[in-house]
Amino acid sequence: MTATGYRPTMADRTAPGMEYEAIAADIARRISEGEFSAGSRLPSETQLAAEYEVSRGRIRSAVASLARRGLLVSRPNSGWIVQARHRVQGFDRMRSFAQWAEEHGRVAGGNIVVRELRPADGREARLLRIGLGEEVLRFTRLRTLDGRVVMVERSTWAPWVVPTMSAVPDDVVSTTSALAEEGIRVVVGDHRIEAVAASSEDARLLGVRRSSPLLQVGRTTFTREGRVVEFGIDRYMPEVITFEVSAGEIHRSAEPAR
Repeated sequence: MTATGYRPTMADRTAPGMEYEAIAADIARRISEGEFSAGSRLPSETQLAAEYEVSRGRIRSAVASLARRGLLVSRPNSGWIVQARHRVQGFDRMRSFAQWAEEHGRVAGGNIVVRELRPADGREARLLRIGLGEEVLRFTRLRTLDGRVVMVERSTWAPWVVPTMSAVPDDVVSTTSALAEEGIRVVVGDHRIEAVAASSEDARLLGVRRSSPLLQVGRTTFTREGRVVEFGIDRYMPEVITFEVSAGEIHRSAEPAR
């Protein structure tokens, strides 16, 4: 697994009958997860056609659809360039999932299904502001609301909080509270909200079809002093959780439990 979520195998990407919409969804996911960063050039149509084992025409249709969405722009002699189109918002007024649920009389739950200690790669080192190769902890956690699975959460924790986070039980309800008990108060962060296609692992964990639409929230959290605590990706079931942004304040809302 990667720090930002599952990356499809070639078998996943080249499933029989894979249409350009599915290819576009996968490229969009790779953009959102930083594999193709803003300002970088997308691999050529020939390279993508070889990677996905489809015709160049199908790749051309996929990238054209992404261009219409503003994810790519064509530049003479440069090919397709990834656009930086996501706005990053502060969420100092956005409560944690467990805090939000409690405030609204809902019951939040969680279950860590994957834990992994590993040396930080270049991207993790940059985002966590640590040295390359320092040990980080990665979680994959299913979150529930009133007993219903509504989100898969993937977090990468900075080395200085690894001892605390390694000690939490798999069914920890609130990592924010676990940190607070150790005197570590997460008070501010950045996030971005976007629609993405479910990966194969998302589909297995959430019980949806691969490439189903999910609501993704990317986040980086800090202490008041600006020390990075974690970064992660949350992928919500779209019919369960929605977000509203008003004058910089972000609110969650949820459909009634069924």
